[in-house]
Amino acid sequence: MKQTIVILDFGSQYSQLIARRVRECHVYCELLPHDAPRAEVESLHPRGFILSGGPTSVYQQGAPRLPAYVLESGRPVLGICYGMQLLAQELGGEVAPSPEREYGPATVAIDAPRISLFRDQPPSLRAWMSHGDRITRRPPAFSILAHSENSPVAATGNPDRRIYGLQFHPEVSHTPRGKEILCNFLRHDCGCQGQWTPASFVEEAVAGIRAQVGGARVLCALSGGIDSLVTARLVARAVGDQLTCIFVNHGLLRKGEAERALRLFRQTLGVKVHYVEAQPRFLRRLAGVTDPEAKRHIIGEEFMRLFEEESQKLGAIPFLAQGTLYPDVIESGGHGKKDAARIKTHHNVDGLPVRMDFELIEPLKRLFKDEVRAVGLVLGLPKAVVYRQPFPGPGLAVRIIGEVTPERVALLQEADAVVRQEIEAAGLGRQVWQYFALLTPVKSVGVMGDGRTYESVVAVRAVTSEDGMTADWARLPSELLARIANRIVNEVPGVNRVVYDISSKPPATIEWE
Repeated sequence: MKQTIVILDFGSQYSQLIARRVRECHVYCELLPHDAPRAEVESLHPRGFILSGGPTSVYQQGAPRLPAYVLESGRPVLGICYGMQLLAQELGGEVAPSPEREYGPATVAIDAPRISLFRDQPPSLRAWMSHGDRITRRPPAFSILAHSENSPVAATGNPDRRIYGLQFHPEVSHTPRGKEILCNFLRHDCGCQGQWTPASFVEEAVAGIRAQVGGARVLCALSGGIDSLVTARLVARAVGDQLTCIFVNHGLLRKGEAERALRLFRQTLGVKVHYVEAQPRFLRRLAGVTDPEAKRHIIGEEFMRLFEEESQKLGAIPFLAQGTLYPDVIESGGHGKKDAARIKTHHNVDGLPVRMDFELIEPLKRLFKDEVRAVGLVLGLPKAVVYRQPFPGPGLAVRIIGEVTPERVALLQEADAVVRQEIEAAGLGRQVWQYFALLTPVKSVGVMGDGRTYESVVAVRAVTSEDGMTADWARLPSELLARIANRIVNEVPGVNRVVYDISSKPPATIEWE
């Protein structure tokens, strides 16, 4: 049975980072809301629990409580920030506002260096603090394990019960040795052997697909990106000739993308690929639509209706495989949390219609992007394919702010081609996570030749990231930005101004819509 850790989310901005760090220790985990049904949690047979931080105070009315099953299970528990204070309160301690709040870097002195949690750690370490409360009375039989200048209880716990609390955040990069602390908890306290690897995931996913599908046929939606390619490879390995792939050209692809994608499929997949030309259909549905959420819903529904129609032509295929990822689920507010914020609709998650003629196969639904790439390498996909930059399923519709028209699509395709050509020619294609142009609804006055112009503004976006959950704007050389801007203005009719987006995620998202 797979060794699993359950992370209970109490609303921390770092919750997804905890999951990433646990996965980096080669231990499988699932991030669930603090109020997830007990049966759902227990069905995972967790080896231990990690309690995230959160924005509230444990003594506030209506603050999230600790589910009873956590302590009743007898399993190891690690509370982080709010999670630590919640444990302290539940076990008989007290939490109160701190006279000196602590936000930012701090030096934490280890008071119990021999316990498993701090094995192989130095006497003091740099850590990231973010709290306004502190433990004023420890629970019975709990010891102070570490302290800082403003946190007398920077870590506490009862090693015999394998229950620990950390006031600092081990999951963030500002705590340089934080992952080691998490790995110590997972290995020495939870007994996890660190055997969850891309290769083991492939074996598990293939077995799961076979069990789900049996002898039925499967339709797999291909986009040309790594997510759908890995999904197709997994399904092909599981069911062989029962798989038919479908590639829909919705007219919102990058310049030359349809031709490149078809060549790629023939070279790497070795399975049947059914091509559908649907540009007029999608553009008709999008005519006059400016709201970004409406665009995503329309595209999601149109994809599904088209898949259903093609399925009937191919013999009523009952299963549809698609490359949904964990960030898609999280950003759509779909990881089970009742009050989870929907950052944006993902066309392949909650952009889907309520009624569908398919049962979905989503083998990547609990993976981050970098994990999908690692799986792609295990499956033998070429590195050039594995490390292609992400491209949104709704395509250029989410990079055209305002109405999507054939003319605006053509303009953006040309501008985007310039961005991609220049960044790749500069040798930065692998260093930059994502880079593209987008068409704004703004027009501005310019001078070209001796005449006045009033034309469109194109924005350029380039970001660095590990998994797309957070991102920073790429510090592209000014000479490169100048070449991009000069080429777009001179080569793309209808554009007289280019701007560069220097927003990070958060507070912005990578895509504008």
